[in-house]
Amino acid sequence: MQVSVEKVSDLSRKMTVRVLEESIQEKAETRLKTLAKDVKLDGFRPGKVPFHVVKKMFGERARGEVISALIESSYYEALQSEGLKPAGAPHIVPSEDQGNDDGFEYVANFEVLPEVDLAGIDQIEVKQPVCSVQEENIEKTIETLQLNKKEWNAVERSGQETDRLTFHFSGVCDDKNFTDGKVENYQLELGSNQMIPGFEDELLGLSAGEQKVFDSAFPEEYGNADLAGKTATFDVEVVLVEEVSLPVVNEEFIKSFGSTAGDVDSFKGEVKANLEIELGQAIKRHLKNQVMDSLFDKFPMTLPDVLVDQEIEALKQPYKENAKRQKQAISDSDLPREMFEEQAKRRVALGLLLSEIIQKNEIQVDAARVRQEIEVMANTYEKPEDVVNWYYADKKRLADVERMILEEQVIDWIVTHNTVVEENVAFDELMTPQNSGVVNG
Repeated sequence: MQVSVEKVSDLSRKMTVRVLEESIQEKAETRLKTLAKDVKLDGFRPGKVPFHVVKKMFGERARGEVISALIESSYYEALQSEGLKPAGAPHIVPSEDQGNDDGFEYVANFEVLPEVDLAGIDQIEVKQPVCSVQEENIEKTIETLQLNKKEWNAVERSGQETDRLTFHFSGVCDDKNFTDGKVENYQLELGSNQMIPGFEDELLGLSAGEQKVFDSAFPEEYGNADLAGKTATFDVEVVLVEEVSLPVVNEEFIKSFGSTAGDVDSFKGEVKANLEIELGQAIKRHLKNQVMDSLFDKFPMTLPDVLVDQEIEALKQPYKENAKRQKQAISDSDLPREMFEEQAKRRVALGLLLSEIIQKNEIQVDAARVRQEIEVMANTYEKPEDVVNWYYADKKRLADVERMILEEQVIDWIVTHNTVVEENVAFDELMTPQNSGVVNG
């Protein structure tokens, strides 16, 4: 086997491989002898057809099969001999320069993985979030629980902030009605900012039975190009004004959430305990994202197009599956590459960085930690043991958890090998979901 490699660009390689005719003929002979055992031909018993007849009948087929097998095996042998790490599958074509007496030659075009230099991996400033659950966080959470069970009661007064209004309305812009006539019995919570800016302000102070005509401007970035940046005239008629009624936090309210607490103080204790668990998870998530941001910024690299393309397709998949569930047609033009490219590049880069850290430092997934994580997830179900068994019964499901734990172990390794600076972070900031910087997130 003869191999030559040409560097086309930073990561692109053109590898030319020639398999010697001697090797091809040797393997073709072996293949023909195998075929000869099963060849059936009139006038001959099975397996007794003369070899020269078998060779004439199946020689080209055997040679083609041998060459296909040799391309696959010689490609990987050539990669090993040249010390190349491909980023994806190659594009293989027969060489234009074929010598009939000198074997078979093919060209493999592919990208290689970039060299990942981890110099400075121990010079990252890690910011450790510091936060604790305060009384106000508990009260706010209970208030949210109350809001989940709120009721609306009609009132005979003008509407004010937090009230719910039911009203009819129509809208006209450029002398065209854009609401298809009148919208009937539309409900809106004042202060929710669901409508365009200024619209809700016009409704404050209106009572049931009152009508009002007013102008309001659509934002420049409004989704409908026919209305964006334009002023429209709205005609509103209020039908009903309702005020919110929150349930009293008592034993009945507490039991409605499945709590076994006998009084309000005990319930607050349960809420605090749950918030502390959620806060711990949020702190870990915040730290992880912050470390990932630092890695991505500190170690820029040229990325293989093939890996970025694969990641873009993976990011598109949930949109396609959702459209399929809703029986909607979706095309590539609906999911442009630009929509996913930056996120894909980030995920590929972080994946390569984490892989290099794991390999260089021989980090092995902690089986006990995997088990602990699965048990924590399982405890939210009625039969935890069944959930644990469900994970361990499928290697793919288990691998998903192992990958997550391995990422956490890498974060732990980075934290251990760098300066850690504590940083006070507000409870609400930590608890608000952010874009994940993790590789599989």
